[in-house]
Amino acid sequence: MTSIEMTSIQAAAARNNADWCASVCRSHGIAGTFGQTAWWSSRRTPPYYPDAVTLRHDAVPADFLAETDTTAPGCSIKDSFATLDLTSSGFVELFDAQWIHRPAELPAPATSALRTERVSTAAQLRDWQAAWHGGDGTPDVFRPALLDDPAVMVLGVHDGEGLSGGVILNRSTGLIGLSNLFAVNSSDVAAIWSSAIAAVAAHFPGLPLVGYEHGDDLAHAQASGFDTLGTLRIWLHDS
Repeated sequence: MTSIEMTSIQAAAARNNADWCASVCRSHGIAGTFGQTAWWSSRRTPPYYPDAVTLRHDAVPADFLAETDTTAPGCSIKDSFATLDLTSSGFVELFDAQWIHRPAELPAPATSALRTERVSTAAQLRDWQAAWHGGDGTPDVFRPALLDDPAVMVLGVHDGEGLSGGVILNRSTGLIGLSNLFAVNSSDVAAIWSSAIAAVAAHFPGLPLVGYEHGDDLAHAQASGFDTLGTLRIWLHDS
């Protein structure tokens, strides 16, 4: 893959991720805005979700920062190309990650013994979210309205009747975004990745996968056939 192709796919991955952030916000009754170089929300977004996502290399803070609410705790920016310096605007670097891409022509993993099933009810989503978060105090992130979004698919991965893990897929033009993958038991992570990739091949044949990961999760993605495209950076307002 050439550097131009990688940059193009990275931009498509950033747009897909912004589409996903917009879906989560809509499920909370929050309307986001797509500009030429960024997506942003003027209201504070749900937990773990950014207030703006840059869509192009040439995005600058003036394109979106005045439209975000930096007065409320937790304001964050997804700098999709790690090109911004937001320190003068009161932000600190939270972490870096890598955009990932799995070509459509790469064979799907062998069928796993685990069963993948779409989450379709509010009760199932509640149980899925509790398993995704782990422990007590599950935050209010994924609301039932997401299940009615035609671009979103929440999947549970089951071993028999028990929930072993899960993943969320979102479709945008020409590709599928993968996010929020989790395994209830850490020893099952590789099997969850395989099940998620096989589900994409079954539900969305011929479409590549994109997402972003860091740390151990990035290593699992690479072991599952994903390549890295480039760096993104998450900025958190130091309020």
